[in-house]
Amino acid sequence: MNNHEIDYKLHGDDMQFVEVELDPQETVIAEAGSLMMMDDQIRMDTIFGDGSEEQGGGFMGKLLGAGKRVLTGESLFMTTFTNEGTGKKHVSFASPYPGKIIPMDLSEIDGKLICQKDAFLAAAKGVSVGIEFQKKIGAGFFGGEGFIMQKLEGDGMTFVHAGGTMHKRELGVGETLRVDTGCLVAMTGDINYDVEFVSGVKTALFGGEGLFFATLRGPGTVWIQSLPFSRLASRVFAAAPERGGSKGEGSVAGGLFDILGGDRK
Repeated sequence: MNNHEIDYKLHGDDMQFVEVELDPQETVIAEAGSLMMMDDQIRMDTIFGDGSEEQGGGFMGKLLGAGKRVLTGESLFMTTFTNEGTGKKHVSFASPYPGKIIPMDLSEIDGKLICQKDAFLAAAKGVSVGIEFQKKIGAGFFGGEGFIMQKLEGDGMTFVHAGGTMHKRELGVGETLRVDTGCLVAMTGDINYDVEFVSGVKTALFGGEGLFFATLRGPGTVWIQSLPFSRLASRVFAAAPERGGSKGEGSVAGGLFDILGGDRK
């Protein structure tokens, strides 16, 4: 194997975190800001890209690998966690919002996983994190939800995150599934996928489901989430009081505020 072999344990139900066990000199890579806690004698480093050998040894090779991540909206840098002690150590990474953490052994899915740009959480060192170029570049960039996919390659463990409930779907040869672009979490590399415009102006404008959906054709495996973060954020934003409004407006506390002579400005 070219990747570090790491063990792990998932904790929790809807607000999960993954605890990774590192042997001496083993390393795990993760997105900046995903760390929850770690044992003593684990060294943190910030690196360009993902630190995989595919980036090349020179500075330009590393810069190119990091540049691919910028196209997916991620940071130029990633964080590595290396066990410099003599015994087993643990480092934990938390989910960014309610949902499920999905452990994937890339060696069991032909060494390649394609996932949404914000789904990747952590992986064993050696896993390459790049960008999956869609055949129709325009559809990829404008296909709703910022439909640009990440490509995870290697033979080690990787962890992706899905919002809400995660559903795994096996597609047979020629079987087709249409999915809202925001609900698609990940798929195996043998899936043939495209981004299509919703036909019918009325459906596009008044259907409430956006203008694009992903068309997936088997054979292969697809992982789908019930609550994309973009959908959750839009609902929270819509329900939030306007800036400058009084605290508790529209609530029992707000009514009591009026009775007591509070001044709404």
